[in-house]
Amino acid sequence: MLTMDDTPTTVLLVDDHPLLRKGLMQLIELEDDLVVIGEASNGQDALAIAKAQDPDLIVLDLNMQGMDGLETLKKLRDEEIAARIIILTVSDSDEDLIAAITYGADGYLLKDMDPEGILEKIKEAALGKMVISDRLTHILAGAIRKGESKTNLLAKLTSREHEILKAIARGLSNKLIARELDIADGTVKIHVKHILKKLGLRSRVEAAVWMLSQQQNRN
Repeated sequence: MLTMDDTPTTVLLVDDHPLLRKGLMQLIELEDDLVVIGEASNGQDALAIAKAQDPDLIVLDLNMQGMDGLETLKKLRDEEIAARIIILTVSDSDEDLIAAITYGADGYLLKDMDPEGILEKIKEAALGKMVISDRLTHILAGAIRKGESKTNLLAKLTSREHEILKAIARGLSNKLIARELDIADGTVKIHVKHILKKLGLRSRVEAAVWMLSQQQNRN
């Protein structure tokens, strides 16, 4: 999980419950390759810290006083904060999950998971993988399938785009896809934009779940 220059993945914790933040910090401190560089109890502070500290990963609660998690997420993306953003919440609402992914979240985890499970998902997110609580994946897949046309959307993709979509479905980051296909990171980024536009999807997580649902339907 260490980056190429052997520095740990930096994490910002955003939650209005001090005890939960403390528990998460203690959990993350068990990992040498993760380090918490900031805490925030509200969305405004989260924005300011994210701009100042440029964390690699943000763990964000949904139900906060004032600016809630979804609004905070949207503003972080509007400000072009590049960090991977993982929602950690008690809400298993279909609407919250879909909204979070639509606004640019890279994952959605429930607080009732075992602490070890949460830590494992945070480590996976730091590696560039999408992370969604197992019992929620069917909600996202179902919502995406409802919006599909009967046209074979995969036929719209070039062979290279198809390769990249399959790699996204395996949870690979742009950097890992570039390395695997021996192309530049920037080239992968452009292909991903084209893929999302052609499929009418808004995020790479949606694309991954959509592709997985296609593969399951063919089996």
